[in-house]
Amino acid sequence: MTSDELSPLPEDVDRVLVVVAHPDDMEYGGSGAVARWTAQGTQVGYLLATHGEAGIDVLPPGECARVREAEQRAACAAVGVEVCEFLDHPDGLVEYSVALRRDIAAAIRRYRPQLVVTGNFRETWGDEHGPLNQADHIAVGRATVDAVRDAANRWLFAEVGERWDGVRGIAAVSSPRSRHAVDISGHLDAAIASLSAHREYLAALGTPGDDPTAFLRDAARATAARLPGSTAAVPFEYFAL
Repeated sequence: MTSDELSPLPEDVDRVLVVVAHPDDMEYGGSGAVARWTAQGTQVGYLLATHGEAGIDVLPPGECARVREAEQRAACAAVGVEVCEFLDHPDGLVEYSVALRRDIAAAIRRYRPQLVVTGNFRETWGDEHGPLNQADHIAVGRATVDAVRDAANRWLFAEVGERWDGVRGIAAVSSPRSRHAVDISGHLDAAIASLSAHREYLAALGTPGDDPTAFLRDAARATAARLPGSTAAVPFEYFAL
């Protein structure tokens, strides 16, 4: 294995919980891995910290939230996910807090996953000199890591259910520190369909919204070049527990 080569992400799990900040966060590549897992019979649920209500400049928050929730549910359906829950933390203003950790720990205890997936919570995308990450992504990702440990501690948040210490690993999609990947060679079309489901959001956003197919294919091929035997892949930073 070369220094640039990626290792396969451990996938011997029955249940996965995805925890991200906004509608569309998983669809920029990560949903391809979800499509693979659901096709293998793995149960996958989504927990979103916000409704994405500040994501479309031309829509007032209430209307935007309705649009983005509907688009996220359609994106989930495209990759075989039926469970999609939304918290009420404010889009664009999510704070790392005990309250956020409690909400995520409660979901972990309800869903009882062996793998928890979140978004990139590092300061940048790409390498250390890449584009800056967004504050909500950082807050939710870091809170998710801590909530996994919170959920396993019987003395923390006892009011939100019995402890769950069965999480074996945490995976952060598209982290600049990724050393693992999931082969999505047979699931790229599902990933494209899931991103395309965010029709109004992509139209307002512009690039890469004007061609999600090319965006996802290029990214998946670039990652696959580092994962032996793959033609399309998604990168993850993985923390074994």
